[in-house]
Amino acid sequence: MRKGGQRIPRMVRQRHFDQGLDLPGGPLGCNHSFERFLREETGMSKSGYLIFAAVAAFSLTVAAQSSGWPPAPGHLTLNVWPGVAPGAPDNLPAEADTNTAKDPLIAGRPIVRLGNVSTPTLTIYAPKGKNTGVAVVVFPGGGYRILAIDLEGTEVCDWLNSAGITCVLLKYRVPDSGPYPKSPAALQDAQRALGLVRQHAAEWKIDPHRVGVLGFSAGAHLAAALSTHFDQRLYAPVDDADKLSCRPDFAVVIYPGYLALADKNFAANPEINPTAATPPQFVLQAEDDPVHMENALVYYQALKNAKVPAELHIYSEGGHGYGLRRTELPVTRWPESVETWLRTIKIMPAQ
Repeated sequence: MRKGGQRIPRMVRQRHFDQGLDLPGGPLGCNHSFERFLREETGMSKSGYLIFAAVAAFSLTVAAQSSGWPPAPGHLTLNVWPGVAPGAPDNLPAEADTNTAKDPLIAGRPIVRLGNVSTPTLTIYAPKGKNTGVAVVVFPGGGYRILAIDLEGTEVCDWLNSAGITCVLLKYRVPDSGPYPKSPAALQDAQRALGLVRQHAAEWKIDPHRVGVLGFSAGAHLAAALSTHFDQRLYAPVDDADKLSCRPDFAVVIYPGYLALADKNFAANPEINPTAATPPQFVLQAEDDPVHMENALVYYQALKNAKVPAELHIYSEGGHGYGLRRTELPVTRWPESVETWLRTIKIMPAQ
C-alpha cells in the first residue's frame, strides 16, 4: 500500500488495522472515510470493498469466538503488542475458560477462570455518567496460572465506572508468567499497558497524571512489582507508547501474594523494593487469608521504611479471592474504603 507516494511497511499497516491508528475514519468499518481511503489507495471497487469488509468482520467474529472470554459488546479492546508478545513460545494451547463444576463458588456464583492467555489485551470500560478523569488498570488474580477475569476484572470495572473512573482491564499472559523474575511476561504486559493508556489519554478522556493500578492476589503482586519496576522497560521499545512513563500514580493491592516468602519465615520478597519514588499504596488483606496476611504486613512495612504514603487495612475474617462480591463480612466493603482513600490522596475530587 502507498500513501503520498511512499510505501507503508507491512508491519505498520498491520498495526494500523489492529489499532485503528493514523487512518482516516479510525478502525476498520467505522465510517465511510475508511472505505474512501481504501478505495483511493488500492483502486478497490465499491463491491470489492464490501466483500473485503464482510470477510474482515467475519474474521473478527471468529477471533472473538475463539477466546475463552470475549469482552461484552460496546467496549474497545486493543492488543497490548502490535505483533507477537516478546519471548512468546510457539504452539500454545488455545485460550479457554478452565472453570469446572468442581471449582468453588464465590458468593454463590461461579467465576470465569481464563487460562492459556498468550495474546494480552486491554479492554476499556468508560464511565457512562460523570467522568473524574481518573483511570485504573486492573490486574485480575489467579496465581499466574489463570485470570479470574470476571470476579477480579469486569465486576471491578462496573464498580469503578459507578465512581466516575475509567477501568482498563488488562488480560495479561498466563499460565506461569510470573511472579517476576521467574518470568518477565506479565510485568512486560503491565509496563506496556501503562504506556498505552497514557498514549491514548486524550482519546479516552483520561488525565495521564491520574492513572493507577489495582490488582488481586497474583495481580496484587503485579501491581506492587510495577510500582517498583517502572524505571526501565523489560523489553525493547516498540513505539511511542514506550517513551511514556509506566509508573502508576497510585496502586491498590488487594489480598496480595508473593510479597512475603513463607519458606523464608515470611521475609520480604527481595525483588519488590519500594523506594521514595514508589507511588502511594492502599493495601488490604484478611487475617485468615490462607495466602497469609504477612504479604500485606511485610509490604506495608517496606513502604513505610521507604517513606511511601500508604494505608493498610487488615480484617479478622474474609479468606481469599472474594473480589467485590458482597457477603456478611465487613472486608467485602473494601471498595468504599478505596474511594475514600483516593479522595484523601487528591486523586479523586471531594464529594
